[in-house]
Amino acid sequence: MSGNVKTKQTKTTKKNIKSKKKKKRFKFLKTILLLLFFIFILTSVAGAGFIFATVKSAPALDVNGTILNLDQPSELYDDKGNEIDTVITSQKRYVITMNEIPNNLANAFVSIEDERFYKHKGIDLKRIAGAFYNDIKSKIHKQNNIQGASTISQQLIKSRMFLNSSLQNRLSLKRKVQEAYLAMQLEKALTKKQILEAYMNTIFLGGQANGVEAAAKQYFSKDAKDLNLIQCAFIAGLAQSPSAYYPFSPNANKNHNIYLNRTRLVLFKMKENNYISNSEYQTALNDLNSNKLGFSASKISYKYNYEWFSLPAVNQVKRDLKSQYHYTDEEVDSLLRDGNLKIYTTMDTDLQNSVQNKLNNTDYLSWKSTTNKNGIVEPQASAAVYDYHTGEVKALVGGRGDQPPTSYNRAYSNNFLRSTGSSIKPLTVYAPAIDLKIATAGSTIDDSPLSSDLQSKYGSNGSPYNPTDDEAPTNASMTLKEALGKSSNLVAIKLEDKVGLVNGAAYAEKFGLSLNQTDKSSIAALALGEIHGTNTLTMAAAYGVFGNNGLYSTPRLYTKVVDKKGNVLLQSNYSTRKVISPQAAYVMYNLLGAPMSDYGTGYKARLELGDMPAGGKTGSASDYRNLWFCGLTPYYSAAVWVGNDDNSACGIYSPSVAGIWGQIMAIANKNKPIKDIAMPDGVSQIGNDVFIDGTEPSNLTPNDTATQEQNNTNNQNSNPNTPTVNTNKPPTLPQGNTNVPSNTNTGNTLPSNNNGNGNNTNTGGNSTPVNNNTGGNNTPPPNNEQGKH
Repeated sequence: MSGNVKTKQTKTTKKNIKSKKKKKRFKFLKTILLLLFFIFILTSVAGAGFIFATVKSAPALDVNGTILNLDQPSELYDDKGNEIDTVITSQKRYVITMNEIPNNLANAFVSIEDERFYKHKGIDLKRIAGAFYNDIKSKIHKQNNIQGASTISQQLIKSRMFLNSSLQNRLSLKRKVQEAYLAMQLEKALTKKQILEAYMNTIFLGGQANGVEAAAKQYFSKDAKDLNLIQCAFIAGLAQSPSAYYPFSPNANKNHNIYLNRTRLVLFKMKENNYISNSEYQTALNDLNSNKLGFSASKISYKYNYEWFSLPAVNQVKRDLKSQYHYTDEEVDSLLRDGNLKIYTTMDTDLQNSVQNKLNNTDYLSWKSTTNKNGIVEPQASAAVYDYHTGEVKALVGGRGDQPPTSYNRAYSNNFLRSTGSSIKPLTVYAPAIDLKIATAGSTIDDSPLSSDLQSKYGSNGSPYNPTDDEAPTNASMTLKEALGKSSNLVAIKLEDKVGLVNGAAYAEKFGLSLNQTDKSSIAALALGEIHGTNTLTMAAAYGVFGNNGLYSTPRLYTKVVDKKGNVLLQSNYSTRKVISPQAAYVMYNLLGAPMSDYGTGYKARLELGDMPAGGKTGSASDYRNLWFCGLTPYYSAAVWVGNDDNSACGIYSPSVAGIWGQIMAIANKNKPIKDIAMPDGVSQIGNDVFIDGTEPSNLTPNDTATQEQNNTNNQNSNPNTPTVNTNKPPTLPQGNTNVPSNTNTGNTLPSNNNGNGNNTNTGGNSTPVNNNTGGNNTPPPNNEQGKH
């Protein structure tokens, strides 16, 4: 009996234990379920709150202004607010209507991109569920096969309203929620036909093509309405990944199936959705397999009305947009193509037209123009007119005659640089000497062959350096003004030796010139202008320093950029840096009157300009391959270059180029009051020469001064900048001393002369690639230093 009782008690105890365990498990499960439920509730509330907040912060849907208004190119305006050009971007779009779009093309896009397009209301729940399932499966299997679920309506919203943010963060949940919401709003505002038309005019399809019309022209050289079935399928197939299926990429060239298989898939989906019959499908596959796709690629190219000015201005805007807003090239192109920006340039249209006409019609020079093998007229020319008071470029002409789009801009491009000849002397020889107080306007140097010491110092490979001028040396002493007027190479070399190559190179860079290492160590480059090259805008800006109190102003081609809502996106400002002292700048401006005097090499500039005060300098590289005149008036600075694109001698001489400069500046200064640049404090005038205070010739007496002034009145040229050689000259500079006096530095932080060896190797000519539109070669000219005026 007792055994049975114990057995029953044991069973009862076990049941109680099991019951308690069940209760505990149930309680735990209940807790877990309640916890999950609360998490679900909280997540739902949070999710609903996120969606509500995201939808509330979505941008307003502007159907007419943004979605349907596809043709919104940016425009350029001149300095008076007149429209001059439409921005040309690397991406092209042509807006067409549904009547111009073949049914096969529209059906191909619907089949491959959104097969339930005509059934949903902006979002496709079935496709979203399928994409979600595929994404979860990809993550479980550690695959990177994220699948999109965007409808055509959502894609249109993204491309028109969220392009920049989608490029920066393509998986942004906030953006996708807003896209879905706005897509549903879009479906209420527009018909399916309107949505599909806008989409097919918008979608990026590789290369330069935006929209189906641009794609048809790019891939098949035809209009969209003329596309056949397999061409329609190919274009629709590009939409998913234009770069992956781009037929002209290196990968696609090696393996055509990259884009052919995609085209086959589009054809299959068209058959599956009953847009084409089985027989049409089979015929299309046969045509595809028989290489009947028929690519006939064409690169779409356009030319600006004012190509020489507008293209650099747009490039400057692109650079500044990327710098200020950290945009990519694609985003900048999109903004310029569709953003309806207003770019206000600094161009004076009347002056731009006049300068172009002067270079095209060179009646003054009686040029014997020829046409090279590429149809480009020669000699070529470029010019820049610059307002150094504001930093605004007023005219920029990069060539003469008709030229294809994107030809070398000889006034602006860093890919077409030419040696300056003697037009560099004011920047690297005379200005440094005046600024460092090594010499004055009245200092004299013998116009005689170099001493044996200097020939040896600047020689190379055992050969002495022995440059010459066109005319035999006078063997007489010349003042700096007279030497500059006659463009004496021998005087310039001796003076540069006093300045030092290191100082000369440092000043060149402060004036805005770019030098390579060969330039910096070459007396021929720094004293005679045989540098690797520069352009006319650079030289115009450099000469502006002499009229701007020694300040270099950074050239700007636009003043502001305004978006379609009137907001200022970019504003360019006048910026300057000190190059030389105001006193040295004024002395140099006075010295630059000499080349424009009756005995100066640029006398024709004065003949053409008339009474407006001015100063300038000629330049001609070896064998007259590159001819220059650079100078300034109280209003503008300007530079003109003439030469052949193949860098051969062009049979023109620098006085003629000075004449063109005078004609251009006569137009630029027309109707301007006759005035001169104001003399700054710290400068004294003795006769027609000016000196920085404390550097006046000490051997002049009042009677000498009176005599000098009387001599000056007898000068043939009445221009106040025209020099008369001072018969009461200060002591001649010693030819053997090459050390810069330690007490001559007036605060300038330029490095002192290191007395390094020079280089008489001619670095002239054009060491940059020659314009492929004009042919030519890169062979440097012979090593002679004649004719650098």
